Amino acid sequence: MAEKDDRYLAGQIEDKIRQAAEYYMVTHTGFLDPHAYAVAQRICRGGSAPEIRKVFTGGYPEAERVILLCLPDYAAEEAADIPGGTAATEVLTVIRASVKPGGRKLKHGDYLGSVLGLGLDRSAIGDILVREDGADLIVLKEIAEFLMTHYAKAGRSYLELEEKPLGELIVPEAQRQESTDTLASLRLDNLVSSAFGLSRAKAQEAIRRGLVFLNSQEELRTDREFGTGDRVTLRGSGKVIVTEIGGRSRKDRIYVTWERFL
Repeated sequence: MAEKDDRYLAGQIEDKIRQAAEYYMVTHTGFLDPHAYAVAQRICRGGSAPEIRKVFTGGYPEAERVILLCLPDYAAEEAADIPGGTAATEVLTVIRASVKPGGRKLKHGDYLGSVLGLGLDRSAIGDILVREDGADLIVLKEIAEFLMTHYAKAGRSYLELEEKPLGELIVPEAQRQESTDTLASLRLDNLVSSAFGLSRAKAQEAIRRGLVFLNSQEELRTDREFGTGDRVTLRGSGKVIVTEIGGRSRKDRIYVTWERFL
């Protein structure tokens, strides 16, 4: 089933690239989750329609969900990665939701669940950046008017909405927790196991299933080595950044320090 889904997804992405080339127009996908992003990257590396520039952006550098912009030459010159890329600002916008006085603090799931409850497709909605008093939702512009009209409540809290340009996106400072452990080797499965509290067998299974991303690239090799500065994401569980690889313990294990994003 997953292979069939990937073929369907690949066909959609190839269509966007072909349309940009044949009709000399800017095209784009909906928001891609990390696995779909990996599929799209493989297609783009395949070299189809080399005259079309392919740009991935989710509205800010650390976005987890991104769109693929397919840009003919007249648009490519203005397509610097967001913030600042004209092509993306014409496709993406920010809906700023603020909790009205008396409402309770909301979580990511409150916002996402309430938006999807309006009947919108997940591919129209990018990252949701939650703050103490509300959240910024990065969305396709085509649904902005609908949200401004119909999106009034998340959880049990009523919302006030404003549409903002991408340049005014508020990215909350991420909370991080530092941890150090000794690993038998610098294999990816060892890090995933320790950082996310999994058995090594479960960590290997997650990697083989395409749930682990190394520096935003889907990584299926359990024995892939990591290094200082590498970012490892386990889909559904968060991400870590390796901050230091130290010496060896008396048992010949390697000290590794990372920060986990909470």
